[in-house]
Parts: sequence; C-alpha cells; structure tokens
Amino acid sequence: MTSPEHDDDAPGRPPLDPAESLRLIEESQQRVRAATEPDGRLLYLVWGVAWLVGYLVLWSSARPHGGAPGAIGFAVFFALLAVAMTITVVHSVVRGAATRGPSNRTDAMYGWSWCLGFLSYPFIIGGIADAGASDEVIGLVANALACVIVGLLYLAGGTFFCDNRLYVLGLWILLTGGIATVAGMPATYLVMALAGGGGFLVMCGIEVVLVARRRRRGRVPGATAAVGPGADDG
Repeated sequence: MTSPEHDDDAPGRPPLDPAESLRLIEESQQRVRAATEPDGRLLYLVWGVAWLVGYLVLWSSARPHGGAPGAIGFAVFFALLAVAMTITVVHSVVRGAATRGPSNRTDAMYGWSWCLGFLSYPFIIGGIADAGASDEVIGLVANALACVIVGLLYLAGGTFFCDNRLYVLGLWILLTGGIATVAGMPATYLVMALAGGGGFLVMCGIEVVLVARRRRRGRVPGATAAVGPGADDG
C-alpha cells in the first residue's frame, strides 16, 4: 500500500504544473550560475577605478613638462593595475572553484589567454626602445599595444561566451586606444582615463541596472552578473 505522503494523487495535493516546474528549474540554474560566475559589477568597477585614477596620475605627472610621466606616476599606475588584477584573479578563482567540465576548461583557457597575450609585451617595447625610439614614441606605442591586446581579448571573450556587452567593450577599448594615440603626449593619458576608465564604469552601471531588473522580475534571486563566460543578457 502506498502511503499518502508518497502518492502524487493524494487528496488535497495540487497537481504538478509543468510551467511552474520549468520556472523553478530555471531559477535554480540561474542561482547556481550567479554563485559561480564572476560579478561583472565588481570587476568593471575595480578596472574602471584603476584606469581612471591611474591614467589621471600619469597625465598629471607628464603635463608639467609635456613628456613622459615621472617614476612616481608609473609606480602609482602599476600599483593600481596590480591591485585590480589581484582582485580579478582571486574573485574569479573563488567563484569558479566549484565548476567542472568543458565550461571550466574554457574559462581557464580564456584566462590564460590574457597572460599569454601580454607575454610578448615587454619584449616588443624593449625592442622599440633599443631601436632608438624616443620616450614619447615608446609611451604611445606601449599604451596603444596594451589597448589592442585588451580590446581583442574582450572581442574574443564576447564571441566565445555570446556576451554582447563584453564585445562592445572590446570595440570601445580599441577605439579608445586609437584616439589616445592620435592625441599624442600627454593628452593620450587623459583620453585613456576618461574614455577607457569611464567606459568600464559605464559598463558597471549597466550591470547594476540589469541585475536590479532581473531581481525585480524574480528571475535571479540574489544573483550577480558576470563579466566573462556566460553573461548573455543584452
């Protein structure tokens, strides 16, 4: 004999609604995704602040004599980048620690692409310097090359993970790098601060709005948006 608590047809128990079951499954999937993917709001914010403040420091350091920034300016700039990178790596590793399988492998390969993308960076800059380039040329090339690497990697990430916002950000970084190079020294750093850092902060604001909208709709209780893999809204 089947006990009432195990009988799907027990009196007083409503039948299982397929639509409601699907909604619960989707909410569960969204909740897991929100807990395991990087929070786009945090990452866009830290990189936006790093670029905005860091490049403003470089611009302020270079403006008095119209040439390259001083050692203190570069020290502050690279310290801010190091902090942003540390936060990004730690946050991404913690969020992705519970994931396994092809998705985790794709995330790891994309993460390593950033390291590999910048592997040749110091050698190219060093080669230009050894060839006799001036400090102004070295500064412009160094900044433009970094923008090209970052922009193309964002384009790749947006393509692989079907993330429209990441793809748009890649296009914006490439455009910013081009305009900053044409602006020349020391205006190049001001363009990078306002357009580059500002672009990250705008994306942070968009993420905040999208997450709030999803919460109001009840799609992702307590969820956060992701900068990288799988952030397919928009």
